[in-house]
This record gives sequence, structure tokens and C-alpha cells, in this order.
Amino acid sequence: MTAIPEAALSWTYLRAGGPGGQHQNKTESAVQLRYNISLGELPDDVVLRLKKLAGRRLTDAGDIIIESRDHRSRLMNTNSALRKLNELIAQALIVPKKRKPTRPTRASKEKRLVAKKQQSEKKSGRRKPLI
Repeated sequence: MTAIPEAALSWTYLRAGGPGGQHQNKTESAVQLRYNISLGELPDDVVLRLKKLAGRRLTDAGDIIIESRDHRSRLMNTNSALRKLNELIAQALIVPKKRKPTRPTRASKEKRLVAKKQQSEKKSGRRKPLI
């Protein structure tokens, strides 16, 4: 995997919500990572897959926003956000296999027809006879 250029990343630190007392109320331990796709030196096909994988985390400006507020320390949240971005890029690097269309085998066709015939006979046995 290629290294992510530092110019493509921008960090914002914000206060994390939830319980934690006074320390949590005055420290900015949550991390918001913005990754600019256009500065990220990735091939075009990978960029398309990355945009699709990013989903609603992708902005109109072409940035992927990843937030991490799982941990109480800023450093751990920073590492977590970077890890999430690396996983996303690694997933986009995988080229999906092309599906080869297949046709049903003769045996499967015959098996289906036999099953239909059995079902038809079962149902026809329940009908009232015609006079």
C-alpha cells in the first residue's frame, strides 16, 4: 500500500460528548480527519471505489471526513482515525472480480422439470373430476 501524503490530511480536534466529568468538558480529545481525495495520489479506478465506499462521509468538495471519539486520549483517537482511513483505502485497492455469466446445466434443468411435474400431479390429484 502506498503512503498517504501529509498534504492530503487535515486534522481538527473537538470536544467529545458523553460522560467523563470536568476533564472531558474542557479537553478536545475527539478527532476529525479530512482526507482530500484529489491530493491523495491514487489511481482513478481506486478513487471511484473509494468514493463509493465512503458514502455519506464524502463531501461535495471531495473530502472524506472520518471522526473518532472512541478513546479518552487525543493520540489514541488520532491513531484510530488514521487506521479507519487506511482500512477504507485498503478496501478500495481491492479490485472486484468480474462476474462470469453461467448457464444452468442440463441436469439442473431436468431436475427442475421433474420437480414441476411432481408438483403438478400433486395439485391435479386435489381437483374435482370433470363430468
